Amino acid sequence: MTDEPHFTGIPAQPPLPAGSSAVPLAGVIGWPIGHSRSPRLHGHWLKRYGLRGHYVPLAVAPEHLGQVLHSLPRAGFVGVNVTIPHKEAALALADVVTDRAALIGAANTLIFRPDGRIHADNTDGYGFIANVQQHAPEWQAAAGPAAVIGAGGAARAVVAALLEHGVPELRIANRTRIRADQIRAEFGARVVVYDWAQIGNMLEGAATVVNSTSMGMEGMQPLRMPLDALRPDALVTDLVYTPLDTLFLAEARARGCRTVDGLGMLLHQAAPGFERWFGVKPEVDAALRMAVLE
Repeated sequence: MTDEPHFTGIPAQPPLPAGSSAVPLAGVIGWPIGHSRSPRLHGHWLKRYGLRGHYVPLAVAPEHLGQVLHSLPRAGFVGVNVTIPHKEAALALADVVTDRAALIGAANTLIFRPDGRIHADNTDGYGFIANVQQHAPEWQAAAGPAAVIGAGGAARAVVAALLEHGVPELRIANRTRIRADQIRAEFGARVVVYDWAQIGNMLEGAATVVNSTSMGMEGMQPLRMPLDALRPDALVTDLVYTPLDTLFLAEARARGCRTVDGLGMLLHQAAPGFERWFGVKPEVDAALRMAVLE
C-alpha cells in the first residue's frame, strides 16, 4: 500500500493534560451537509477505539466560512474535514498548505494548531489509491494508460495520485473541455485531452478507467459511453458510492473488468485526519463499511 499522506511539519495533536476535562472536537463543513456520511464514519472509529471526542456535521454558508474556521479552535475543535462547496476557499484561508493540496487546488482536511495556524492538506488522492489497492491488490498504476472521466476537484486529486504512482499516460475528457485543458497545462505532458464526443476512444488500451463525475449517482443521469474499446483486464472504478454498484461498473464487469466502488475512497481519505485529531491510526475494514452503509 502506498505511504500514508502526511502534513509536512505537523505532528499529531498533543495528548490532553492528565485530568483535563476538555474533549477534542472535529467535524465536517459543507453547504448543505445533511447528506454527509462522515459523522457516521468517524463516530464508528471513536466508539471502536474507546476515544473521548466528538465529530459533528457543520452547515456553513460560503460567506461565513472564514469567520467559522477561525472561531472553531476557540470552541475546542482540533480540525475539520471540508466538502463541497468549500474545498477551494478553505485552501485559500489556510496558513500552511501541503504541496499536494496546492497542486490539486483544494483542501479536504484541516488541522487547527495550538498556535492558531490552520494547516491544510488534501487526502482524496491517497483515499483513491488506497481504495483501489485494498480491493485490487494486484493493480499497478504503471501497467498502462489511465482514462479519467471528468475534470472537477475529485478528478484533479485522482490525476495527481495516478501520475505520482507512475501512470505512463493519463487521458482525460470532460463535457467542458477547457477544464480538461487546464489540468493538462498544470500537470504536464503525460496528460492527453480527449473531446467529450470521442470519450469512448480514450478507453482503447487503458489499464485503469475512472469515473470522477456525479453521473450515475442516485437522482442523476447515468454515465453512458461506448465501452467497446475497454480491455477485459482493465481496472474500472467509480467515485460514486450511492448506489455502490453503478450502471457504469455493472457494464464494465459484464465485459470481464475488475471493478472497485467509490465508498472505500471516502473511508480511506478520512483516516489521516482522524489519526491526527484523535491520536489513533484507524483501520478501514468491512465493519466500517457496514457501519457507514447502515
